[in-house]
Order: sequence, then C-alpha cells, then structure tokens
Amino acid sequence: MARPLEGLLVIEFAQFLAAPSAGLRLADLGARVIKIERPGKGEAGRQIAIKNLFINGDSLVFHTINRNKESYAADLKDPEDLARVRQLVAQADIMTHNFRPGIMEKIGLDYEAVKAINPRIVYGIVTGYGNKGPWAAKPGQDLLIQSLSGLAYLSGTKNDGPVPFGIAVADIICGSHFTQGLLAALLKRAKTKQSVLVEVSLLESVLDMQFEVITTYLNDGGQLPQRSAARGTAHAYLSAPYGVYPTQDGYLALAMGNMPKLDASLGCGIMAAYPNPSSWFEHRDEIAALLTTTLQAKPTKEWLAILEPQDIWCAEVLNYQQATQTAGYEAIGMQQQVQLPDGSNLATTRCPIRIDGQKLYSDKAAPRPGVDTERINEEFNLAAH
Repeated sequence: MARPLEGLLVIEFAQFLAAPSAGLRLADLGARVIKIERPGKGEAGRQIAIKNLFINGDSLVFHTINRNKESYAADLKDPEDLARVRQLVAQADIMTHNFRPGIMEKIGLDYEAVKAINPRIVYGIVTGYGNKGPWAAKPGQDLLIQSLSGLAYLSGTKNDGPVPFGIAVADIICGSHFTQGLLAALLKRAKTKQSVLVEVSLLESVLDMQFEVITTYLNDGGQLPQRSAARGTAHAYLSAPYGVYPTQDGYLALAMGNMPKLDASLGCGIMAAYPNPSSWFEHRDEIAALLTTTLQAKPTKEWLAILEPQDIWCAEVLNYQQATQTAGYEAIGMQQQVQLPDGSNLATTRCPIRIDGQKLYSDKAAPRPGVDTERINEEFNLAAH
C-alpha cells in the first residue's frame, strides 16, 4: 500500500522522546526520516533506559521511538560534516530539532539560515517552554513539565499530594501536537510554495491537554479543582459515580451515566439518600462509599453481566498481562514484530492510524548510529566543501 507521506524527506536533529516521536509517526505514514546523530554514540536517547532494558546496545525506549528511520553520523562542529548536512537539508521537505534555544543559531542551522538554502522547507522546533521568557533555559523534562503545569494535582485523592502520571505524558502529547503542526505546514507549503516554521513546547502541549479543567478553573471564580477523598475517583470536576471501584475479585470502572438506573441495578441506596442530582458532586465521597460497599459483594464479571445489558457504561480494570490477552486487543492487531539487525525480533505497538482500511505495520528496527552515512553520502552526492 502506498502510504500518504511517501516521497517526503525528513531530516531529524532530535533526541529523547517528544520530537523523535513525531518523526516516528511521519515514518509510519511513509516519510523517509534520516536522524542526524553524533558519531559513535548517537543521540543521548540511546542510553535512556526504562528498567535498564537494552537491545543490541541501545535502550528499549530508543527502539520504540526510532523504528523505521535511518541514521546519519555527523559532528556538527566539524566544517566538513556540517557542509554535508547542509547539502542534505537543502534537499529535505521537513527538518526538525529539539535543541535548547540558541544552539542551532551557533551551528548555523537556525530557521533563517536553513530557509536561505531551502526556501520550501518546513522547519519544526520542539522546546520545553518556548524560545523566550524566564523559563526558556530550563530543562524540558517530562516530570518537570507535569509539575510546573498543574497536571500532577489532578490524579489521586485530595490527601495524596501531587501524583505524576505513570507515562511520559508531556513528551507523548507534545509529539502528537508536533506531528499535527508539521502536517498542517505541509498543506500550507503546498498552497504558498514557501517555507513554514512550526513551533511547539512541552509546557504549551500539557496546558492544552488540560483545556477542559483549566477552562473550568478560569471560569469558576478561581476555585482550584477539588480531588475527591475517595480512592478511585477519576476526575476532579465530575460527580459520582465516575471512578474505579473494588469488587470481590478485582476492580470495576464506572463512567458517567444514568444514576437512577445504576442505583436500581446495584441496590445501594444512592437515590434514597441523595435524590437531588445537584448533590451528587457535593456528596461524591459518600456516594463512592455506598458503591464500594455494594460492589465488593460480587466478582467483577457478575457486575458486568448485570450492568452492560442495561447500557450502563462500565468496564473491568485490567493490567497489561490481562489486557493483551483479551479478544478486544487481539481484534485491533495493535502488536507487531520488528526485525533487529542480529536477526532477533522485538515486540512493539504499531501506528494507531489506519489509511483506507489498512493498518500501518512496520518491521524495520531503529538504526545503529551512523549505519546509513556512506549510502546517504553517495545517494545525495554529499561532499565536503
């Protein structure tokens, strides 16, 4: 199947997660993505490991973000290497980087310099906090962004203190926004035939991700979101029953829905105690306690058999071992095998986008540092000046 971005050349000066994850998505969609890396060690993300897991000398995290790309080794402080890189950029459709503000200006690969050698380039930048302002030089790291944006105060109970997400949510959402911006810029370039500058920051992405709750805060007289005291409640601004509740053998998630129907199905006395819907937010802790007492009396599957036929929104709460063994997981075909250079395979997730009904699989592993340098030099006729 011809993929939508086939024929596009992306040059990626990026490390860690946010910007490279946009490159991953563009590659999944058919673009050719060439990573510019330091000779020898490659980008720093190759050594950032989760649970100290390394595959073929690189972190497992690097493999998940950089599959289906090529690697070009260049020392950007070396005039000959820089000359070759500039020639490559001159032929590209998109160039991305996530260096701190001022770095690309020193190298001579900032937007104005690149636009001079490639007037049709889509130039993308990821920063932590934007290019200007008192935080511009701060390290743009996921946990720090979660902390500075207010996000860490949305999870857990009101007695827990800040609770950060268990994934690199700032990087992931910023990479998604970056991809959106780059694709929109390609459309603008097609109309104007001119270069386009795309900028995103981790902070702005995480603030936007919270638009629902921040907008509520801004229009609620400055009242901070109040997390429930009941464990398992899932949203600071939603009333009961929204949350996760223990059952006899596991946990059941209850989303928003018809409270009278839910109470009639469970028989836990909510409507008798709190008949007025306007009280369900104020008394969400008490309602959660009633739900917990009732739901703990039966196994999860028994409750599902009662609630699902009545179109009450609920679900069993699964861990990864359970979730990856379900028929639902199997049906969407979200898993794929990537072929590593040593002949072994690596299991990972596929691109979540489908094009014309086709799932986008890719079995090409992340490249070793600089493995494609000579071939790219020959293909693009790159020479030092």
